Amino acid sequence: MSTNKTMMQYFEWYLPNDGLWWKRCAAKADNLAALGITEVWLPPAYKGTSQEDVGYGVYDMYDLGEFDQKGTIRTKYGTKEEYLEAIRAFHAVGIEVFADIVLNHRMGGDELEEITAVTDNPENRWEQIGDKQTIRAWSKFTFPGRNGTYSKFTWDHRHFTGTDWDEDAKEQGNIYRFTGKSWDQTDPEKGTFDYLMGMNVDMSNPTVVKETKRWLKWYLKETGVDGLRLDAVKHISFPFYKELLHDIREEKHRELPAVGEYWSGDLERLLHYLDAVDNEMSLFDVALHYNIFHASQGGENYDLRTILDNTLVKARPMNAVTFVDNHDTQYGQSLESFVEDWFKPLAYALILLRQEGVPCVFYSDYYGNPVKNRPLVPNLGKLIKLRRNYAYGEQEDSFVSEHLIGWVRRGDEEHENAGLAVVMSNNADGGSIRMYMGTQYAGESFHDVLGSCTEPVVIGEDGCGDFATQGSNVAIWVRKAAFEDLVVNE
Repeated sequence: MSTNKTMMQYFEWYLPNDGLWWKRCAAKADNLAALGITEVWLPPAYKGTSQEDVGYGVYDMYDLGEFDQKGTIRTKYGTKEEYLEAIRAFHAVGIEVFADIVLNHRMGGDELEEITAVTDNPENRWEQIGDKQTIRAWSKFTFPGRNGTYSKFTWDHRHFTGTDWDEDAKEQGNIYRFTGKSWDQTDPEKGTFDYLMGMNVDMSNPTVVKETKRWLKWYLKETGVDGLRLDAVKHISFPFYKELLHDIREEKHRELPAVGEYWSGDLERLLHYLDAVDNEMSLFDVALHYNIFHASQGGENYDLRTILDNTLVKARPMNAVTFVDNHDTQYGQSLESFVEDWFKPLAYALILLRQEGVPCVFYSDYYGNPVKNRPLVPNLGKLIKLRRNYAYGEQEDSFVSEHLIGWVRRGDEEHENAGLAVVMSNNADGGSIRMYMGTQYAGESFHDVLGSCTEPVVIGEDGCGDFATQGSNVAIWVRKAAFEDLVVNE
């Protein structure tokens, strides 16, 4: 029997630096499987610039919390063995593990090098604004604490295209491009957005590409992860991942699913990237995230009928991983666009209970975030279970007004008691929508599993029912047996 896929981003930015995270992951594997999570995206597991590093300030990708480097053996999340044990725990309950792969940059170099560079315009990297000069950059990575274990490869300025730090000037803000190097054509923002941070890895260097492939093959074998979350793909040469994923899959004879983070709300850029990589990966649907964010901010001034317009999940659903929020959109982060609390139940119903896309649930939304005093999303566990057990079958939308939309899933023979109706409103009035569930349900009662509507809906002989919701809320109507499973017997 096929089961809907549901991913969870199992971390957030503000986790404590106590080295216990991998142990917590292993301890929660059974609970997540019972909930209906089929895939977990874990944070970067390799050594960063310090023990506090969330994982995106990459220092040594061969050090998974095993060597004394950057003042620590463990990472923020724990040791290598604890990481491997967490993966084994997830596998034991049938959950696939996606590793966070950060290849764009390196930080925390071991030695300075004198490098000839020019300064490019930070707002248009194609424009040179400074003559040649000699800078000193932390571009040499020798990994003395690892001492050649797993790989003897070391990095120096030849393997990078530029940086934003001159040790002599001690000023950040300039972008220094090393002489003899050029930026790759990537996303057109800032001319090209090849440079993001730190020491920018030169993906046009054959030596770098060879070492990166070697590392990824090592990582897959060493950890046994099932898939990849690819960080900052808009900042890396577009052909790079197309070739890397194709070659690894061919050599390893495995599917190796991958989802890329291309941070743009412009659907055309997302589609252009997918075409450029021959659809070798999925992408997070950033366009949908921004629609959800704006809907939460706009309240009754937002037209709910447009919430799926210009989104990846609508244009290319097979390549869409949908999400409400993540570690980058949290309060205090560079891409802060945190969805308002009142709208989150509606947003999760939208991504979890529809046919298209694979939804990704954010850790902080499920568990809450005490550091930022954010509550958990009410009934999110029920929504995930609804997706696993009952969100199947033909889908039909009824986007009837700017303040009231709904849809039905008519169930199938494969999943017992499957089928549901969803209605949501973004103003104080709420309302009801007459929707066709199917004549096979004639005379059967449907109940709001979230509890805001207490009277059941009885399906008429014509297969239709009047499904309602309270104002600024969402109601999810399921068959009586499903209601008892999710509410009465909970």
